[in-house]
Amino acid sequence: MGTSLFTDDFKAEPYWWDNVPRPELAAKALPARADVVVIGSGYTGLHAALQTARGGRHTVVLDAEAAGFGCSTRNGGQISTSIKPTYEMLARRHDPQRAFDILKEGQNSLAFIGDFIGSEKLACDFSVVGRFHAAHSHSQYEALAGRVENQPKGLEVDAHMVPRSEQSREIGSDIYFGGAVYEEHASVDPARYHQGLLDLVVAARADVIGYCPALSIERRDNRFRVTTPQGAIDARDVVIATNGYTGSLTPWLKRRVIPIGSYMIATEMLDPSLVDELIPLNRIVSDTRKVVYYYRASPDRRRILFGGRVSLNETDPRVSGPKLYTDLVGIFPQLAAKKISHSWSGFIAYSFDELMHIGQHDGMYYAMGYCGSGVGAASYFGMRLGQQVLGLNEGRTALDGLKFQTRPLYTGNPWFLAPSILYYRWRDRME
Repeated sequence: MGTSLFTDDFKAEPYWWDNVPRPELAAKALPARADVVVIGSGYTGLHAALQTARGGRHTVVLDAEAAGFGCSTRNGGQISTSIKPTYEMLARRHDPQRAFDILKEGQNSLAFIGDFIGSEKLACDFSVVGRFHAAHSHSQYEALAGRVENQPKGLEVDAHMVPRSEQSREIGSDIYFGGAVYEEHASVDPARYHQGLLDLVVAARADVIGYCPALSIERRDNRFRVTTPQGAIDARDVVIATNGYTGSLTPWLKRRVIPIGSYMIATEMLDPSLVDELIPLNRIVSDTRKVVYYYRASPDRRRILFGGRVSLNETDPRVSGPKLYTDLVGIFPQLAAKKISHSWSGFIAYSFDELMHIGQHDGMYYAMGYCGSGVGAASYFGMRLGQQVLGLNEGRTALDGLKFQTRPLYTGNPWFLAPSILYYRWRDRME
């Protein structure tokens, strides 16, 4: 596939940035001292900062790039209950009550983000549209139906099955074998949401300083010294909110998250009638393949936004874009003559147990490892993390104290991803 696949005005950056470019924050000198230093200005860091700033703590947020440069403005804007392991898996690992409580936190995260956006009056195209989770095989449809029919007591969600014979009301594609609809899942413009959150943090008198990477963190008695290219800042508390961009600054955390490139494209402007054919009910869509695909209509319903894991390593968006396009057309042949207007990527963070983690290490607070479901989870656990910094009882979560696993010899370079992705692609074909 050649350059003809791209529109004349093609951009190798997120579609969301067209309307919400990276913010130009007022230049600020790095203070010499702060109560709280937050490293990372995505959803986790900003929600933590909002809590501590409104709680009366002088809060400084640092980022190596522009505020929200990472996946908080690069994701697909899909919001779910966030927890990937099933109740049965969690009960085997922990115990039935802990499993229940962890899954409940996922439901809490979905409720929280809707309530937060509503109460703060953020204009970010938030809508409870529901998710169509499509089955890529008959066996996966049966497995989905079993989970919907046998939801753990007290954890029931509003969900129903759609057989293959009726799936045209959900999606204009014949490749699936039916699927499940989760009515309470939601969509949002992630960049508009981030900008609204950033505005709240600035209004709460926190200092947000972009292009100011933390180079080192030293613990001195009961305080920390964070060194940056603009100098050093002394802080009582430090929050690490780097998720898929966690690096050598915090080697203990780097060994516990697996950075995975996630890729997205946006189509050129489409006729509204075509979008109505493809995604008639404006659902967000995902499917049961282990190598994930996720997609939706843009908020104005003039484009299809399509994401997935199509490369083993981070690549030029002009390379990953055509790969995604091939998969998109495999689902929607109606788009075969359409072009790509935007192609971009970002890093998410997986954990070895497929759970997000929140806690403290070496006196520093952290929350990360959202496993690709970070819009709701990062918001909720960032908020809880800020409450924990303030010493509030309501900051407690069901994930507190869970062992944050790593593997022998793993230092943060996920060398095992290539064989793992090839295996899961083979398994997806076999199911």
